[in-house]
Amino acid sequence: MEDFYYEDEDYTLNISYLYDYSICDKEEVRSFGSVFLPVIYAVALLVGLAGNGLVVAVYTSRLRLRTLTDVCILNLAISDILLLFTLPFWAADAVHGWMLGAAACKLTSFLYSTNFSCGMLLLACISVDRYRAVVLNPTGRTGTGPKIRRQRLLVCVALWAAAIFLGIPELIFSTVKHSYHRMSCTAIYPVTMARPAKASLELLEVILRFLLPFLVMVVCYCCVWRVLSQAVGVRRDRKWRALRVLLAVVAVFLLTQLPYNVVKLCRAMDIIYILVTDCEVSKGLDHAIQITESLALSHACINPVLYAFIGSSFRAHVLKVAKRLGQRFGHSRHVNEEPAMEIALNTHTNRQSQSGSEDQDTTTFTI
Repeated sequence: MEDFYYEDEDYTLNISYLYDYSICDKEEVRSFGSVFLPVIYAVALLVGLAGNGLVVAVYTSRLRLRTLTDVCILNLAISDILLLFTLPFWAADAVHGWMLGAAACKLTSFLYSTNFSCGMLLLACISVDRYRAVVLNPTGRTGTGPKIRRQRLLVCVALWAAAIFLGIPELIFSTVKHSYHRMSCTAIYPVTMARPAKASLELLEVILRFLLPFLVMVVCYCCVWRVLSQAVGVRRDRKWRALRVLLAVVAVFLLTQLPYNVVKLCRAMDIIYILVTDCEVSKGLDHAIQITESLALSHACINPVLYAFIGSSFRAHVLKVAKRLGQRFGHSRHVNEEPAMEIALNTHTNRQSQSGSEDQDTTTFTI
């Protein structure tokens, strides 16, 4: 997924294989990937589909999309599912090489890049909406009119359009290439595209997939943290539980995405300045890409926990469904529904409500 080539009329040159005019044999890298990647992708597929599938099922059944955060969480789950569906193809590619033709190669690469980008942009949008709900709208009331729904739709369309834009290079340049006795799906760039052009695409991905979402999340959640820590009328234990949630959201994003983007930045610098001239260093960089990209993909499995299940209204809805199913099968065990603390900080005690209320018109980011 991360290999790239420059194509001339009579030959194709993989610039990462050129060291003092000799070939750098990377059979060791391919052997490692043929074992490591299928295992990681299989785990991510099973765990990610279970969590994100439940989010989609709940949001499309009875839980209303009251806020932009709800809409983004639903789109995030859909984006993660589409991303996860490409993993079996990459696992097969790691083991046997690409066997599905150029059209499938282009489509799979495009879906992978588009949904990876869309997930990161949606995380930034969620943080902005939480900032707006807590800092700019402390009453916690949300609009439900046609204008508000139209604005939410436009936001989602804009995010998906930006993600599709980032995936277009994969759709154009990805193709099937024969190398080292096997076929591979990779991006091949014409020699007329100078190395800075490819490096620019790499840097653009780092900026829009990592740096921009991370900065937006840090700024927005720092403001939310300040308001929440100064709130009155909220029990100290619930307040700090909410603060820990914010910290966990930023920390998980940083831990899963930073290593991968650091390696991508190193590759971009290598494209421009040809910094890597040793075969072993190049192998180490390839191993780093395989490992850190797999770590970055794990975020698709963690998203449902951080952005859906952690909300009391979402969790309460799941518990209600479980309770109804239990009663249907003759189990009378009572399911406790703990009261929610709205992160919108309705500090007036006479406005406190149960988290399971279907009519509550506040953000579902609750603790």
